[in-house]
Amino acid sequence: MFTIGKLGALSGVSVDTLRYYEIEGLIMPTRKSGSGYRLYDEHAVRRLRFIKQAQQCGFTLAEIREFLLLRTQDSACCNDVRKAAIEKKLQLEQKIKAMRAMSAALDSLIADCTNESGPLDDCPILAALESSTLKIGGS
Repeated sequence: MFTIGKLGALSGVSVDTLRYYEIEGLIMPTRKSGSGYRLYDEHAVRRLRFIKQAQQCGFTLAEIREFLLLRTQDSACCNDVRKAAIEKKLQLEQKIKAMRAMSAALDSLIADCTNESGPLDDCPILAALESSTLKIGGS
Protein backbone atom coordinates (compact mmCIF):
# COMPACT_ATOMS: atom_id res chain seq x y z
CA MET A 1 0.00 0.00 0.00
CA PHE A 2 1.18 3.48 -0.86
CA THR A 3 0.45 6.89 0.62
CA ILE A 4 -0.45 9.61 -1.84
CA GLY A 5 3.11 10.97 -1.65
CA LYS A 6 4.64 7.58 -2.40
CA LEU A 7 2.14 7.00 -5.20
CA GLY A 8 3.12 10.35 -6.71
CA ALA A 9 6.81 9.51 -6.50
CA LEU A 10 6.27 6.10 -8.12
CA SER A 11 4.15 7.47 -10.94
CA GLY A 12 5.82 10.83 -11.54
CA VAL A 13 2.60 12.69 -10.79
CA SER A 14 2.34 15.50 -8.25
CA VAL A 15 0.24 15.09 -5.13
CA ASP A 16 -1.98 17.98 -6.28
CA THR A 17 -2.59 16.21 -9.58
CA LEU A 18 -3.40 12.98 -7.75
CA ARG A 19 -5.92 14.82 -5.60
CA TYR A 20 -7.45 16.31 -8.75
CA TYR A 21 -7.63 12.86 -10.36
CA GLU A 22 -9.37 11.64 -7.24
CA ILE A 23 -11.94 14.45 -7.44
CA GLU A 24 -12.45 13.58 -11.12
CA GLY A 25 -12.98 9.92 -10.25
CA LEU A 26 -9.96 8.67 -12.18
CA ILE A 27 -8.28 7.09 -9.16
CA MET A 28 -9.57 6.11 -5.76
CA PRO A 29 -7.76 5.11 -2.59
CA THR A 30 -8.08 1.45 -1.70
CA ARG A 31 -8.60 2.30 1.95
CA LYS A 32 -7.55 4.70 4.66
CA SER A 33 -4.97 4.05 7.32
CA GLY A 34 -5.86 4.14 11.01
CA SER A 35 -4.65 7.73 11.11
CA GLY A 36 -6.79 8.72 8.09
CA TYR A 37 -4.17 8.67 5.32
CA ARG A 38 -5.41 7.58 1.92
CA LEU A 39 -3.72 4.38 0.82
CA TYR A 40 -3.40 3.14 -2.75
CA ASP A 41 -2.50 -0.24 -4.16
CA GLU A 42 -0.59 -1.39 -7.25
CA HIS A 43 -3.78 -1.03 -9.30
CA ALA A 44 -3.60 2.76 -8.77
CA VAL A 45 0.00 2.78 -10.04
CA ARG A 46 -1.05 0.88 -13.19
CA ARG A 47 -4.03 3.20 -13.67
CA LEU A 48 -1.81 6.28 -13.40
CA ARG A 49 0.57 4.84 -15.98
CA PHE A 50 -2.41 4.26 -18.25
CA ILE A 51 -3.59 7.86 -17.73
CA LYS A 52 -0.15 9.29 -18.48
CA GLN A 53 0.28 7.16 -21.63
CA ALA A 54 -3.18 8.15 -22.87
CA GLN A 55 -2.39 11.83 -22.24
CA GLN A 56 0.81 11.48 -24.25
CA CYS A 57 -1.34 10.25 -27.14
CA GLY A 58 -3.43 13.41 -26.86
CA PHE A 59 -6.45 12.06 -25.01
CA THR A 60 -8.19 14.40 -22.58
CA LEU A 61 -9.09 13.36 -19.05
CA ALA A 62 -12.74 13.09 -20.13
CA GLU A 63 -11.76 10.71 -22.94
CA ILE A 64 -9.54 8.74 -20.58
CA ARG A 65 -12.44 8.47 -18.14
CA GLU A 66 -14.50 7.00 -20.98
CA PHE A 67 -11.80 4.39 -21.64
CA LEU A 68 -11.77 3.47 -17.97
CA LEU A 69 -15.56 3.17 -17.97
CA LEU A 70 -15.47 1.01 -21.09
CA ARG A 71 -13.35 -1.51 -19.19
CA THR A 72 -16.21 -2.01 -16.75
CA GLN A 73 -18.85 -2.62 -19.43
CA ASP A 74 -19.49 -6.18 -20.53
CA SER A 75 -20.83 -5.02 -23.89
CA ALA A 76 -17.73 -2.97 -24.75
CA CYS A 77 -15.19 -4.25 -27.22
CA CYS A 78 -11.85 -3.27 -28.69
CA ASN A 79 -13.56 -1.57 -31.62
CA ASP A 80 -15.03 1.01 -29.21
CA VAL A 81 -11.51 2.06 -28.24
CA ARG A 82 -10.31 1.86 -31.84
CA LYS A 83 -13.03 4.28 -32.96
CA ALA A 84 -11.99 6.74 -30.24
CA ALA A 85 -8.34 6.41 -31.30
CA ILE A 86 -9.23 7.05 -34.95
CA GLU A 87 -11.26 10.12 -33.97
CA LYS A 88 -8.38 11.44 -31.84
CA LYS A 89 -5.93 10.91 -34.72
CA LEU A 90 -8.20 12.87 -37.07
CA GLN A 91 -8.44 15.69 -34.51
CA LEU A 92 -4.66 15.76 -34.14
CA GLU A 93 -4.17 15.84 -37.91
CA GLN A 94 -6.52 18.83 -38.13
CA LYS A 95 -4.58 20.62 -35.40
CA ILE A 96 -1.28 19.88 -37.15
CA LYS A 97 -2.68 21.27 -40.40
CA ALA A 98 -3.84 24.44 -38.60
CA MET A 99 -0.47 24.84 -36.89
CA ARG A 100 1.36 24.44 -40.20
CA ALA A 101 -0.83 27.18 -41.66
CA MET A 102 -0.06 29.43 -38.66
CA SER A 103 3.65 28.72 -39.07
CA ALA A 104 3.49 29.62 -42.77
CA ALA A 105 1.67 32.86 -41.94
CA LEU A 106 4.35 33.72 -39.39
CA ASP A 107 7.07 32.91 -41.95
CA SER A 108 5.43 35.38 -44.30
CA LEU A 109 5.17 38.06 -41.62
CA ILE A 110 8.80 37.58 -40.61
CA ALA A 111 9.94 37.77 -44.23
CA ASP A 112 8.02 41.04 -44.68
CA CYS A 113 9.76 42.60 -41.68
CA THR A 114 13.15 43.56 -43.11
CA ASN A 115 13.80 46.78 -41.17
CA GLU A 116 14.48 45.47 -37.68
CA SER A 117 15.36 48.90 -36.31
CA GLY A 118 12.35 50.69 -37.80
CA PRO A 119 9.73 52.38 -35.62
CA LEU A 120 6.76 50.38 -34.40
CA ASP A 121 4.41 52.57 -36.42
CA ASP A 122 6.06 51.17 -39.56
CA CYS A 123 6.22 47.53 -38.40
CA PRO A 124 4.74 45.34 -41.15
CA ILE A 125 3.98 42.54 -38.67
CA LEU A 126 1.84 44.81 -36.48
CA ALA A 127 0.21 46.32 -39.57
CA ALA A 128 -0.68 42.87 -40.92
CA LEU A 129 -2.08 41.75 -37.56
CA GLU A 130 -4.22 44.89 -37.39
CA SER A 131 -5.58 44.45 -40.91
CA SER A 132 -8.10 41.94 -42.15
CA THR A 133 -5.92 40.92 -45.09
CA LEU A 134 -3.79 38.37 -43.21
CA LYS A 135 -4.77 34.89 -44.38
CA ILE A 136 -4.10 31.80 -42.30
CA GLY A 137 -4.97 28.49 -43.88
CA GLY A 138 -7.69 29.93 -46.10
CA SER A 139 -9.46 31.82 -43.30
